[in-house]
Amino acid sequence: MGLYSRLRGEFSFLRGNILVMMTSWLVMNFAVAIPTTYYSLFVLGLGGTPFIIGIMEFISFLALASAQFPGGYLADKHGRKNLVVKLTLAMALANLFCVLAPSWHFILVGIVLQNIFLGALVPRLQAIIADSIPVEKRGTGFSMFMLVNNAAAIFSPIVAGSLYLRYGLVLSVRIAYSIVTVMYLIAATVRSRLTETLKVNNTKPSLSGALREYPRAVKEGFGVWKKVPRSMFFMFLTNAASAFVFAIFAPYQVVYATRILHIDEFSWAFVMMWFTASMVLLALPSGKLSDKIGRKRPVLLSWVLFALFPILFLVGGLFTLFVAYLFFGASNALYAAAYQALEADLVPQELRGKEVGCSYFIIFVLMAFGGLIGGFLYQSVSPMLPFILAFIENIPCAVVTMFLIKEPRRKEK
Repeated sequence: MGLYSRLRGEFSFLRGNILVMMTSWLVMNFAVAIPTTYYSLFVLGLGGTPFIIGIMEFISFLALASAQFPGGYLADKHGRKNLVVKLTLAMALANLFCVLAPSWHFILVGIVLQNIFLGALVPRLQAIIADSIPVEKRGTGFSMFMLVNNAAAIFSPIVAGSLYLRYGLVLSVRIAYSIVTVMYLIAATVRSRLTETLKVNNTKPSLSGALREYPRAVKEGFGVWKKVPRSMFFMFLTNAASAFVFAIFAPYQVVYATRILHIDEFSWAFVMMWFTASMVLLALPSGKLSDKIGRKRPVLLSWVLFALFPILFLVGGLFTLFVAYLFFGASNALYAAAYQALEADLVPQELRGKEVGCSYFIIFVLMAFGGLIGGFLYQSVSPMLPFILAFIENIPCAVVTMFLIKEPRRKEK
């Protein structure tokens, strides 16, 4: 069999919904990574403080959490495709608050609106992807998504850095959010090509109907943990703990690097490009590893690699940062492919929307408090403490993964 035939067989699943989702995320992730590069500095530049960044993280993640239960419930009841295009369009328009923001308060409004719409989207998109990837290709499939998502954003920090050099901090980020708006509009058009993957009734969801069904959505969302294997619950716990700690330190990476380690802003853009490139280069190998040796061992390895990141980050120096973000990128690549594949292996199709919705609701609530705690710790206790907590968190997560998580003998379709 020739190389072309082997490659064609290996990636035969890259069609239909998978191709549509990859294309839409390609344009969205390229765009959104541009303002993200200097987001925290943008907030500071419009009158914010490190603790205000934490407050903004708290409010925005609560907004993201609020839409998870109805998003997951409606994805399982009314189908995956419903409202995807409209919600993507709404996210595009919400960016205009960031484009025109005269102060950090308007950034908060824009981010909150985006997160509400994104929260309703996430369960639908996660479920449609899990439904569309063949069982035997899940590790490779999810790693391909990570590859495409991150490949799109490799050069985004350099675009951000170039805009920064030409227009300064505030104007350059406004331009970046304008780019996001345009790209989201393009993504909405692409997503109109999605096809439904779940047999459901033909009634269309309404806002009033969604609000009436919210209590039931919450009840069924939490009830899903009685129906999925215990290993999925323990996987969720480690993921939630990781997300909580990530929210504590993530907004302050650029602040710590530029103001304490004295890395200049344009060099920071190169560090972020290197971080993204490391995830791209390791995405496919991570997925293939997950399909070949199972999901659990790559997750364990990811915890080990991530433990090295905060130690090296705090040491400082430009070269050390490149090494630190190589380990961080490798950890992300391994974890993302293995976790999503194991989640699809363990959760039945008819429960995926609710499981994703409930998982993300809890995770985003934890990230909300993580953002608030991180702002307080960084400003009032020690700028180093959020990163020290990132190191400590690895130990219990690795122990739970090793002893309490088991891979299923029969994978769900």
